[in-house]
Formats: sequence, structure tokens, C-alpha cells
Amino acid sequence: MDYKSLVELHREALINDLKGLLEIESVKGEAVEGAPVGTGPKQALDYMMELGERDGFLTKTVDSIAGHIEAGKGGPLFGILGHVDVVPPGSGWDSEPFTPKVVDGTIVARGVQDDKGPTMAAYYAMKILNEQELPFKYRTRLIIGTDEESDWKCTEAYFKSEEMPEAGFAPDAAFPLIHGEKGISTFNLVQKNLQVDETEPNIELKVLISGERYNMVPEDAEAKLKVLQNMSEVIQSFEDFLRENEAEGNYEVDNGFLKLGIQGKSAHGSTPEAGINAGLILIDFLSRLNMDDNAESFVSFATERLAGSTDGSLLGMDASHPELGETSVNVGMINYTEVDGGVFGVNLRYPEGLDFKAGVENLDAEIMEQGFTVEDVDFQPPHYVDKNDPLVKILTETYRNHVEDESEPFTIGGGTYARVLEKGVAYGAMFNDTEDTMHQKNERMKIEELLLATEIYLEALHRICIKGELDEN
Repeated sequence: MDYKSLVELHREALINDLKGLLEIESVKGEAVEGAPVGTGPKQALDYMMELGERDGFLTKTVDSIAGHIEAGKGGPLFGILGHVDVVPPGSGWDSEPFTPKVVDGTIVARGVQDDKGPTMAAYYAMKILNEQELPFKYRTRLIIGTDEESDWKCTEAYFKSEEMPEAGFAPDAAFPLIHGEKGISTFNLVQKNLQVDETEPNIELKVLISGERYNMVPEDAEAKLKVLQNMSEVIQSFEDFLRENEAEGNYEVDNGFLKLGIQGKSAHGSTPEAGINAGLILIDFLSRLNMDDNAESFVSFATERLAGSTDGSLLGMDASHPELGETSVNVGMINYTEVDGGVFGVNLRYPEGLDFKAGVENLDAEIMEQGFTVEDVDFQPPHYVDKNDPLVKILTETYRNHVEDESEPFTIGGGTYARVLEKGVAYGAMFNDTEDTMHQKNERMKIEELLLATEIYLEALHRICIKGELDEN
């Protein structure tokens, strides 16, 4: 089978169908009837189901939050798990994030790299293979989720009623192949026991807001202060702080209140060191001021427990694994009001070997003395498939048939749908020289990489689902 020629014949249709999907603003929203995670994700799910019906596949929607497109009849099931929800676009784009634009052979739009482009590539691999009218030894099912960027309610709902594939992959990361993923947790560190100041402080922190999602490094932070004396000194101190730290920020005085802003750099929550956490930078400045007691406690806690390190050591949950790496911590959301106190939304990712439940219990006991508690804990354990597994070998070999790259399969701190499979790996669609723009402004994907990924997926599905090579190993 000439995979490259077959994909090239579908180039225009593939790009057009992808553009249609990218135009849908599928950011999680309020639950409404028939749309549990908002109308945008549901619209994107419907769009994919309509493509499947158009092309003659069996389709099914589950609880309006997930669905599948299936080829072949009888035999075991092979799964491909993609998602069509996206993170908020953020600011600073050079074009409209939901109006896909082709610039120098590159598609620019929110979700093109994570995960609409790779999902569409996998869909077209299925479509092209199905058009060859060959008998399937494995039924092939593209499973579509709509809540991957948040709570994974989609896969939870889907697998309550639907069949678990024998094996599969998620086209939502990088080649050659990812065979292990860290455990992923989210929890809130909540300020309790707020006090009433006996003396009137010179500076009161009214509000601080930073971040939208646990799994994104906050790129903006804003604080509102009431400065009773020496406003000019506070402003001068802020300007000095920006210069000393080479930070980007702004301020304004509005009706007697001082508003401060910091601009950082967004990044995926699995790699917090690649971003600049605007909220923690702003807290660093606030730590230099003499503020009210509750604000002081809030700022001191952040300085001691969250700022300056992303390896989990400040929370007592640092760990290391030879293949899965080290613990990472992202403070994705920071909120403070003078009435309710502060909340830090933490995304902690950890390798095999860390007893996460015990770590949380110890942390909760320790921070109680600082007036904080751990709440709203959610976690997924680490996921691992042996590098010598036939699935890993076939997919890696297929990749190398199309790319001159002898890189070995590896592990990541990110979380993909591969972890919900009993035997699942993440497979593309970024190549070793692809710039990772997931969760960032001007997210983009080269058209040639989109087509190459489709070729790789086509061969992989041909070998596994038509030729049955998994059963031969």
C-alpha cells in the first residue's frame, strides 16, 4: 500500500475538514441540557460524528459528552482516543484563534496541535483504510472526548457503557512513542481561619487573580491594593521590582485603589519550568510590602511552599524514577479576596514510587499550622507499558519507516487518553523538530507534518487492524 500517495489524494479534504473543526470554539463552558461540558465541545463532537456518518462509518454518541466512529466488523477492538475540546486561547495572538489561518504552509489556530489536528489525521487514516475495502481483523474505533483539558468526565462516562479496546493509542503527544506517563493530580490549598486586624494596616490586599486552569502556567496576574499612605513609594517599589527581575508589568490608580498587573509566559502544566508563572511573580513583589495579616499569611505561604521550585520538594512530595522522571508542580490558579482568603490550585505530576495519598495527608497536617488545608483532591496514578510490548515495537517501527529517526520510546509528565486504556500509548503527532505550541498563543501545525502523521497512522492501522500483526508477536 502506497501510504504517501493515498494521503496526498486526500490533502485538500483533510485540510478543509480540519479547518471546519478548528472554527468551533470548543472551550469548556457551562453545562446545559444536551451539553454537559458546554455547547462548544458538544458542537465539535457533533461535527466529528457528522463526518463519520458522511463517510459511511458506524457512529455513536454517549451521554452527549463522548462518541466513537467505527470501522470493521467482528474480532477484537483497537482504539484511537482523541479529543476535540481545547484550552482557552489566552491573549497576544497574531490572528483570531478560532479563525484558522494558513501562513507559510502552517495552520494557526487554537487546538490545531492539541488535539484537533492529530485527531483529524487519525480519522483520515481510518477513512483511507476503510476505502480500500479490505477485511478488518481488528475493529477500529476512533473514540472522541470533549473534556480532556479539564476533568475527563468524557472518558469516565464513555467507558461506563462501552467496550474497552484490547490496545490502542492516543494521537496527542509526540513521536516516536510515549509508553509511560506520570501520575496526575489536582488539589486546592485553601486558606482558613481568617483573622480581623487589630490595627489598621497601611496596605490592604483586596483581590489577587491569576490563572484559569490547573494544567496551564498562568500568563497574567492582577492585584488590587488599598494603600492608605505613601502610594508613590509603593509604585516606585513596583517599578524597581520590574526592572530588577526583568519582568513585564503595569499599574494604574483607580478611585484610590492601586491595581498591579504582571505578564508571564504560559506553558503546559506538565512542564511548569518552561513557563513564567505571573501569579507567583506578583506574590514575590507583594511579599516585600507590609500588608494586612491575612494577606501576609497568604503571601508567606506561597513564598514558603510554592515559589522557587517546581520539583515538589516544598510540598514534601518530590520523587524520581529512572524512566518517568521527577515530580513537577504547577500552580495553575491563584485567587485571593479579603473576604474569603486565598486558594492555590495545584497540578502535581508524579512518577512511580511516590505514595501520593500519604503525601497529601502529610501535607495537610503540616500546613494546618499555617492556616491552610488541602481540599478537592483528584488524581490518576502513573501509566506504563513495557518498551518490549508488541504494540510499542510495531508503532515505533512504523514511525521509523517514514522518518529518519532512531529515537527510542520515552515517558512524559503530561497526561493523554492513553492512560485510560488497559494497554495504551501516546503516538504523535509532534516530531522531534516540531515546536511545541500546545496551550500557547499562535498554536500551529505544519501542513506537511499533518500529512506525514496521517501516513504514519495509516500504516500503523493497516499493520495492526488489517494484517493483524499484534497477534503475530
